[in-house]
Amino acid sequence: MDIGIEVRKAHGRGQGVFTLKAFGPGDTVMVGVLESTGITNHSHASQIGKNKFGFHSGLSSKLNHSCDPNCGIQLNASGGHNFVAMRNMAMGEEATYDYAMRNFTIEHFPENCSCGQDICRGSITGWKDLPEARKNAYQGFAAPYLVEMDRNAETDSQRRPGFIGHV
Repeated sequence: MDIGIEVRKAHGRGQGVFTLKAFGPGDTVMVGVLESTGITNHSHASQIGKNKFGFHSGLSSKLNHSCDPNCGIQLNASGGHNFVAMRNMAMGEEATYDYAMRNFTIEHFPENCSCGQDICRGSITGWKDLPEARKNAYQGFAAPYLVEMDRNAETDSQRRPGFIGHV
């Protein structure tokens, strides 16, 4: 059980995870525990490797997306995602992260993004579709396999003439 957080109603976004105490940059807000692996990708699946998906137990599925999140992810020893504060978080603040921090592509959220942030992208996208400035802002707070997949995609596009890929 995670101490320092609870599930509550998130205005206009169903349920969300809220802090019961203040957190500072780098503090672990919630520990991710993998419940199952080898599943197919779906809206609550976390990418845990290049072609591998898993499901976290506990409150992980209650964390809402934001295009300007206050939490990022860091891999733990089990291969799960810990949610770590990217900046100071006040008691009572909703903990959010950008779903692009865990998945290279996202196909399960066709509706418009409802995060309400000034820098909202308008839709929930995967890492591959993030602007370079966002990728840079997430340095150290996104899954390392995403950075590697991005680097490999760039290398592939340079090797294959006429290939139109993400650069």
